[in-house]
Amino acid sequence: MFPIRQYGDPVLKQRAREVEDIDGSVAKLVDEMIDTMYDAPGTGLAANQVGVQRRIFVYDVGDGPRVVINPQIVESAGEWTYEEGCLSVPGLSWTIVRPNQVHLIGRDLDGHELSIEADTLEGRVFQHELDHLDGVLLVEHLDDAQRKEALKILRSRTVSVDPDGLARLRN
Repeated sequence: MFPIRQYGDPVLKQRAREVEDIDGSVAKLVDEMIDTMYDAPGTGLAANQVGVQRRIFVYDVGDGPRVVINPQIVESAGEWTYEEGCLSVPGLSWTIVRPNQVHLIGRDLDGHELSIEADTLEGRVFQHELDHLDGVLLVEHLDDAQRKEALKILRSRTVSVDPDGLARLRN
């Protein structure tokens, strides 16, 4: 399992690189990401949340663990407001408006093309994890007043660096 990178860690603000070769090292990474996601516990986890700058995310919305490599949202529609949290911003959540339906494409671990029409929770997970891979954090979806309050809370927490070099939020 991996430690999950938290708000303040610069890796979370960087766009992850495309995966060119889906090989055994990618499969091992995905297995460890799934274990980390379940241990957290979470519904989804992007590779850069564990310090790996690759365009991969794992998720489980109740149908077992899944992986998407080099994901792209090619269509979205509707609107859905939902209370959303993030493993990289522990203990906080906000009401976020996102599209309700998305069409996501990418690849699976065998390199096969994926094309998934998703709505509600699955669609939201796709958008949230893809944001991570693009270096966008949840707080960037807040309106001005929410963002100001969120940043006040986050700044009030102490950011420390563990011996392994990971940024951690402390209350």
